[in-house]
Amino acid sequence: MHVVARWCATHRLVVVGLWLLVLAATFLGSSAAGSSYAQGTTLSGTPSATAARLLQQAVPGQSGDTEQIVFQAKTGTVDSPAVRNQITSMLGQVSRLRYVSSVTSPYSPAGGKQVSAGKTVAFATVNFSVDANTVPAAEATQFVNEARAPNSPNLQVDVVGDVAASTNPASSSSTLIGVAAALVVLLLFFAAVLPALLPLIGTAIALVAGLSVVNMLSNSLSMASFTSQLCILIGLGVGIDYSLFSLTRIRNGMRRGLSVQDAVAAAGGTAGRAVLFAGLTVCVALLGILTVGVAALSGAAIAAAVTVAFVLLGALTLLPALASLTGNRLLTRKQRRALARGETGFSEASRGWARWASLVRRNRLVFGVAALGIMVALGVPYLSMRQGTADYSVDPTSTTTTTYRGYEMLVHGFGPGFSGPLQLVAPLHSQADKATFDAVVAAAGHASGVVTTVGPKFFPAGPGHPAVALAEVYPAGSPQAQSTTDLINNLRDTVIPAALHGQHLQVLVGGATAIGNDVAAQLSSKLPLFAGMVVALSFILLMIVFRSLAIPVTAAVMNLLSAAAAFGVFTAVFQWGWLKSLVGVTNTGPVSPFIPILMFAVLFGLTTDYQVFLVSRMQEEWGRRRDNAVAVLTGQAVTGRIITAAAAIMTVVFFSFTLTTDRTIKMIGLGMAAAVVADALIVRTILVPAVMHLLGRTNWRIPAALDRVLPRLDLEGSGGLGHGGEKEEKGTKEEEGTGPAAAGDAGEFNITASPYRSR
Repeated sequence: MHVVARWCATHRLVVVGLWLLVLAATFLGSSAAGSSYAQGTTLSGTPSATAARLLQQAVPGQSGDTEQIVFQAKTGTVDSPAVRNQITSMLGQVSRLRYVSSVTSPYSPAGGKQVSAGKTVAFATVNFSVDANTVPAAEATQFVNEARAPNSPNLQVDVVGDVAASTNPASSSSTLIGVAAALVVLLLFFAAVLPALLPLIGTAIALVAGLSVVNMLSNSLSMASFTSQLCILIGLGVGIDYSLFSLTRIRNGMRRGLSVQDAVAAAGGTAGRAVLFAGLTVCVALLGILTVGVAALSGAAIAAAVTVAFVLLGALTLLPALASLTGNRLLTRKQRRALARGETGFSEASRGWARWASLVRRNRLVFGVAALGIMVALGVPYLSMRQGTADYSVDPTSTTTTTYRGYEMLVHGFGPGFSGPLQLVAPLHSQADKATFDAVVAAAGHASGVVTTVGPKFFPAGPGHPAVALAEVYPAGSPQAQSTTDLINNLRDTVIPAALHGQHLQVLVGGATAIGNDVAAQLSSKLPLFAGMVVALSFILLMIVFRSLAIPVTAAVMNLLSAAAAFGVFTAVFQWGWLKSLVGVTNTGPVSPFIPILMFAVLFGLTTDYQVFLVSRMQEEWGRRRDNAVAVLTGQAVTGRIITAAAAIMTVVFFSFTLTTDRTIKMIGLGMAAAVVADALIVRTILVPAVMHLLGRTNWRIPAALDRVLPRLDLEGSGGLGHGGEKEEKGTKEEEGTGPAAAGDAGEFNITASPYRSR
């Protein structure tokens, strides 16, 4: 990497020019191609997916998105001539819109059950011929505007559905707030404006280029609707952090008297290798999501990996070029004056962190147990996490959010289940099947937790598909309620089989609510396998890097603790409602099934990043002295400040995304911020050093046979320091804590004598 870094520094104008060309080309390509993100997803092989496919074949006009136009009379009833005329005229306009295949009015015979008992609330059902994600933004806005046109002081009209949800206002200030907060942290860390701006400039150029490529890819790959915000969140955090690591090494090299090009090259051979390893680890973890087999989730993972790849390339190529252009202005005035006087010796280690490191060593058992207790406590709520698709009750309650108001009217007039009816779908092969389906619908109508049923409707057979029967079942509970999940399971396992009386008719439970439940069930079942795969990958990579068995085992446990803490925090806030007002949560609900898998992949990369940065410094010292106490103390003292700064940047960037209106991004932002804080301030600052002190020389041991077959990966350009096995015993025979450089307390740990002073 030092060759690449030197070339970029030497040909700085060429590199910057190439990046600007890439930015312009990708931006123009994205503007021309546009984007297409999916609102939801289905899993092949599930009953709900089979039901959707049958409807798509037999009734294309009713297989797309379904919206509900809900209206409430503030005075009188919905049957009054004035209200009826306004609604009928509006529905006529809506029926002529593009993509609208049919409209069922509450004033028609088919819509008799769409008027509340008190006749103050009613709703019309609008069927689209396409999924919600296919409806362009302009068409969606036109649909909502047409539907809400009759609004007046005496009549309220709102829309419930995914098309309407796509028009809800989204907050765009979270990115700016995150960038501003990151700039403040960088200014405090570098104590100068120019070096603080470089990570932001480099990351911004690479991130915009990466997002443009993602937008183009969204037209050919299925990507979840939150993909672009997810990419911004991850790209900002890792991009600025990677640039921070590299720029810190460049500045340190310059302070030791190296020229800018030499400092850039040296940083490329050390920090650049670690950054490359960290970035590739994040990408590999994200791409591992492809094994889950969900198209929209796989698309989001590919998009995030593309974004990380771009910001990684920016940190490895664009940042060195920008640093070379900046020259000595990377240093503060005080540092430049010291350099002019020939003062090139300084200590990278922080005295405050040295004192803390010594304190952790002296109290390693107490501190270790306390830190472990905190992490376990943070993760406890995760044990009660319920995965599922949240309904419109969790949407923002602002006056511009039509879905929340429509949902509230449905609840008031009919009950929460009317916002997400279930579908009974069956392929018909004979007249007897129709009678059997009628019996199933009647039985479903009497099932516990069902308010009413509508139908059945029968659609004729066509080329390549049988006749299809369709009925709707309205639950008593909301789409996100546990009672609705129980009802779906009861219908499938008990009610339908009992009503069939041995008949061979296949009756499927489908609809948007059932699809959400099936997705949640399958993804939650795949999470342990995916987590095991990620942990195994982490173990193998760290075993290769550090030639140790204890270090990767420790890292694997720590990664699991950090992930559990993140899951526990957002479960407590979004599902239990603890401190929910702090992040703008109005109503609680289940956790989106996408989030645990996505977050685990990203957290694996980030926590591995911190582990590598911390332990690689310890490994350097171990290779010199073969003294575990000094290795752990020195590594923690040297890396404490930069790890804390990097964690602070990630925390403020991630937490700023809790200000958005997208609930999924809120969850990811809060969970990632909580994980970074816990990992950097508890795991890497207390728990890892405490465990490594307790393990002693065992940290650096590996069976000789395994050491011989493992490939060698030297991240810090240290020339293979710290190999385990038999090589370990060739060093000094001093036992831990007995050597001349051993550290017992802050006074014994002489930072000024650290080998990092003159490096």
